[in-house]
Amino acid sequence: MTETFQGSFTQQEPIPDEGIEAAMRVLQSGRLHRYNVGPDEQGETALLEQEFAAQMGAKYCLAVASGGYALATSLRALGVKPGDKVLTNAFTLAPVPGAIASVGAIPVFVGVTENLVIDLEDLRAKASQANVLMLSHMRGHLCDMDLLMEICDATGLKVVEDCAHTMGAKWKETLSGRHGAMACYSTQTYKHANSGEGGLLVSDDDELMAKAIMLSGSYMLYERHLARPPMEVFENVKYETPNISGRMDHLRAAILRPQLRDLDQQVARWNERYRVIEDGLRDTPGLTVVERPEQETYVGSSIQFLLLDWDADKIDEVLQRCAARGVELKWFGGAEPVAFTSRYDSWRYAPSEAMPETDRVLAGVIDMRIPLTFSVEDCAFIASIIRAEVSAVWQEG
Repeated sequence: MTETFQGSFTQQEPIPDEGIEAAMRVLQSGRLHRYNVGPDEQGETALLEQEFAAQMGAKYCLAVASGGYALATSLRALGVKPGDKVLTNAFTLAPVPGAIASVGAIPVFVGVTENLVIDLEDLRAKASQANVLMLSHMRGHLCDMDLLMEICDATGLKVVEDCAHTMGAKWKETLSGRHGAMACYSTQTYKHANSGEGGLLVSDDDELMAKAIMLSGSYMLYERHLARPPMEVFENVKYETPNISGRMDHLRAAILRPQLRDLDQQVARWNERYRVIEDGLRDTPGLTVVERPEQETYVGSSIQFLLLDWDADKIDEVLQRCAARGVELKWFGGAEPVAFTSRYDSWRYAPSEAMPETDRVLAGVIDMRIPLTFSVEDCAFIASIIRAEVSAVWQEG
């Protein structure tokens, strides 16, 4: 009898008791709005910003309604206007080109390598087309950040880092998000801290962060932020920066603060599970494991592998066979968007040209979440199922 995995790929761990207790205090106070604070009270949201800025080694932090809102706010703060071109990865999720389109700009897609990172030679070739690169560390894969910044600095590209999948990751000794002008993180349920929806934006630049705070809907209450630029910087931008409200509230901030304090421990737990699955998939016929560079400290909250040059019907058969045994895989190479999977040519609001090498990689990308509700033993079992079903289809020829 064939064994089937019984776990859920969408079940998260409970919110820590400390977060629940803090949330209850917010609810009992009735003061959910971030600027609704009592005398001598700093508020959960301002404290979250102060703590996360320190944790990331950044001067400033802003908490907002979503990671996607943080991305669009970064572009507005950088002065991106309708009709401007913005470079971004061809391998990413829809909120990234969506943020570019939301400000009226035009995404220009840069290719992906078999290591699932941005193609730096393609970036070099396209760098002159734009002033901003929105770099998606898609599914937690970090490119050579030293070389990327060398290219961007030489060509005047401002970098916004999309760190939705790399909160807590590092390139060498530098935390993800600390290379570019601004960095955006997500606290949506399936990311590394869970507030349902939410985002965090960090920067060391006084004017960019002052604009971001104004954009988020601070009115003239920016003095209530703890991780903000000096007050005089706001005087220079307050009359010209529109209010596009997208604030985080105290309730979400309250449940995030204890989670972020445990981030390093959670990263270690994810990576233990990731390595078990990775080891279980190695040397599977027809399957390519995505090797991680030594300079990268990753966060293994999901895993990707490649079925390069497989026929589409054979890939679909692998997905169906794994699903029948309880293992939920997603395919970024499908002709139609399904759930969160989509390709650069799926976003018809964004013009694109075919990129044959990128298309070859995307056609074979298989993705799987690794919830922390899975045990290490679960992960070993899941890997054995994938290995068996990929092997079976491969042997069919």
